[in-house]
Amino acid sequence: METSSAYPLPRERTLILAALLALAAAAWGVLIWQSVAMRDDAMGGDTMGGGPAGLTMGMGALLFVAIWTAMMVAMMFPTAAPMILMYDRVAAGKRGRGQAFAPTWVFVAAYLVVWTLFGVLAYLLALGAERLATRSMWLTDHAAQIGGAVLVSAGLYQLSPLKNVCLGKCRSPFSFVLSSWRDGYGGAFRMGLAHGAYCLGCCWLLFVILFPLGMMNIAALALVTVLIYAEKALPVGPLVARVAAAALIAYGVIVLIMPGALPAMM
Repeated sequence: METSSAYPLPRERTLILAALLALAAAAWGVLIWQSVAMRDDAMGGDTMGGGPAGLTMGMGALLFVAIWTAMMVAMMFPTAAPMILMYDRVAAGKRGRGQAFAPTWVFVAAYLVVWTLFGVLAYLLALGAERLATRSMWLTDHAAQIGGAVLVSAGLYQLSPLKNVCLGKCRSPFSFVLSSWRDGYGGAFRMGLAHGAYCLGCCWLLFVILFPLGMMNIAALALVTVLIYAEKALPVGPLVARVAAAALIAYGVIVLIMPGALPAMM
């Protein structure tokens, strides 16, 4: 791929960054509103049988995936911003030289597709788990311990080679663009899918732990967001990932021994 010094104007980069942060802020607003609404419904007994709504939070597929996508935008757009800005920078250089390029929204749209599809998969698995739980008292009685096992698994994954590879790709926008650049709309979409896949490989279990912690647990969402940002953006990111691994494993073991240490799921 040919690089160029013809970078977009600072105003263009500022507008893109502002748009990403504004979308993330709006998504946080949706999540907080949904969390408050669900808490009010739970206090009023407006859940399935007046009890916990389960892993799907009593939502249909479309609403669940919409909330999941809002959660991804809130948590991932700030950390994806450097990669998106790098893509725009190179695309602007090509545009300035009259070469083939695709607008940045194509790259971002493909990134969203990856996480939305993961949300669909998460819903199907959560729905399947709920149905299994209705047929097995053992699963219902040991839900907290299963959550503890998920936390331990997430901690172990933090130390895995796959996590390290994906994290390395996410932490090096320039290297990714150099090695993965494709011209045209189709190329931009493929690049967005590739980056989304690396991002998913880096963070998927950090999203899965939100099931035992509570999908609408705003404190848990905020902690995971800070962790993802620190891993990807800070110089000490790899160290943060290892510290998080130890914390997740330790907390998971505590939950396995004392199930009451897990917060009640929304």
